[in-house]
Amino acid sequence: MSFDVTVIGAGMAGSEAAWQAAQRGAKVRLIEMRPKKLTPAHQSDKAAEIVCSNSFKSNHLSNASGLLKDEMRKLDSIIVSCADATSVPAGEALAVDREAFSELVTERLLAHPNIDFVRDEATEIPAEGKVIIASGPLTSDTLAAQIGQLTGRYDLYFYDAVAPIVDASTIDYSKVFRASRRGKGLDADTSDDAAYLNCPLNKEEYTALWQAITEAELAPVHDFEDIKYFEACLPVEELARRGERTLSFGPLKPVGLEDPRTGRRPWAVVQLRQENKAGTLYNLVGFQTRMKWGAQKKVLQLIPGLENAEFVRFGVMHRNTYIHSPSLLDATLALKTDPRIRFAGQIVGVEGYLESAAMGLIAGLNATLETPIVFPQTTSLGCLTHYVANYEGKDKDFAPMNANWGMMPVLDGDRIRDKKERGRAMGARGQKDFAEALASAGL
Repeated sequence: MSFDVTVIGAGMAGSEAAWQAAQRGAKVRLIEMRPKKLTPAHQSDKAAEIVCSNSFKSNHLSNASGLLKDEMRKLDSIIVSCADATSVPAGEALAVDREAFSELVTERLLAHPNIDFVRDEATEIPAEGKVIIASGPLTSDTLAAQIGQLTGRYDLYFYDAVAPIVDASTIDYSKVFRASRRGKGLDADTSDDAAYLNCPLNKEEYTALWQAITEAELAPVHDFEDIKYFEACLPVEELARRGERTLSFGPLKPVGLEDPRTGRRPWAVVQLRQENKAGTLYNLVGFQTRMKWGAQKKVLQLIPGLENAEFVRFGVMHRNTYIHSPSLLDATLALKTDPRIRFAGQIVGVEGYLESAAMGLIAGLNATLETPIVFPQTTSLGCLTHYVANYEGKDKDFAPMNANWGMMPVLDGDRIRDKKERGRAMGARGQKDFAEALASAGL
């Protein structure tokens, strides 16, 4: 039997990709290596198995995750449909019975007349036909080597540390200042450093922050994660444990910085570096960490200017394999050097169940369209594909991201100060632009 599309991996992304292609009439071969070959994280042979939290986050349309679900529902997402069908009470969030959810996804895939569900390890990338690689963050070594050969890049790498990212609109700008270590401000220096915001700490504030970091609860490291620390990328808590002044002589050093309000150099400084061109996101320089998220929030809100800050991504430290999508993929998730091949899921550089499934939706949908679709950046689907295909930062800084408002263009006109109002306005804009994109594509 010949197939129109081969999908490698039946996780969130692969299941969604296979479903989308099959629903549009394509004959799909879906290859999953479990249970023939297990990963260190999975416990069953079910498709779309949930290995961490059972929450798919907010359902509210004033939230970027809620907008993402709305868009996926409108495109007949199997993942969102099965999540809705197996949901459990969780306030405004969508949470599921993890076993019932995976069983239902598996059942629907097996019952689809256009899907041939193959239980085997994919050790080679098919040389013919359309292919979607959705092998996830625990891609087997054999397949990873094949992907390296295919892309010409062997940096399917583990990211060991990622710093938190803050929503710029929630920073208290009365307590921070913009300056470069090599100049007195933005106008005095045209280097990258001029984009930094600086959160100054006096001795007492620094000591309290240092103590909180050393006492913070850390996320456990799984048995299958061989975490190796590198001196150039140490977790902030590891540095803090080396001595009370280690941070103030390291990533929090105030050298070359003068607080314009006092005319003096602070005891220590936490620097925030602009994350995107729109200036809606900033990352905390040197704050890569594996503190638990609740602990991170308490620690980070001790920093002057961030007392009421909201974080679109907390710092993480874990094993995760992904490709450098900005140099390899276009906005339809097709490989630039071989457009018959697409990638989907966490491997393209997104974080989260729904985000991974969303990339499967885009890949599966576009594998069947004569003219592939690219959704506007004002939509959740569009901002994710724009991020992975057009990341604006430095090559080495590309790291997985959740859907969030900061990834989207700012609203026209005056900035809305109230967070909920701003979220509702951005959600309404996204719904409008998404509907127009669907109509234009005839979907």
